Amino acid sequence: MSAEKAAARKAAFARRKAAHGQDLDAAAQTALRDALAPFAGRPLAGYMPIRTEIDPLPVMAGWAGPVGVPVIEGAGRPLVFHRWAPGCAMVEGPFGARVPAEPRPLVPRVLIVPLVAFDRGGCRLGYGGGFYDRTLERLRAAGPVFAVGFAYAAQEAPSLSVEPTDQRLDAIVTEMGVVRLG
Repeated sequence: MSAEKAAARKAAFARRKAAHGQDLDAAAQTALRDALAPFAGRPLAGYMPIRTEIDPLPVMAGWAGPVGVPVIEGAGRPLVFHRWAPGCAMVEGPFGARVPAEPRPLVPRVLIVPLVAFDRGGCRLGYGGGFYDRTLERLRAAGPVFAVGFAYAAQEAPSLSVEPTDQRLDAIVTEMGVVRLG
């Protein structure tokens, strides 16, 4: 299955790269704000975009509640989240993602999840480390969580291979709108 996922990942990176820079982020950000509106005030985790990832920062900056970003503590471990606010001091973290310089933990109940590819069944293909799968499993064991994948519509795949450890998303948001799942 890893060869199949590697091929899907390579194709999805190419589609994401082609979509990036086509001025699609603003429409996607509007759809993301609308999708998250029912959860206003709850602790939110977003991410610091790297490479050609779609940018969630304007939505995070306008969130009416605490906001965090993921921090990788090591291979095979779930992510932790540290509080973030526009203009806070940041340092370089693993894989080129910036993280808050001051580690102030946050436990999110709403997550904006980056991805490489997605399908209409709520499956997500990430970078291959399993960080979000372990994290979502841990958070869901502690209570309700709303996990929304944020991507360009071009990142959609007809279907993705699923492993027992893969965690499905609750919704996908692109510049084309919201796909609610489950």
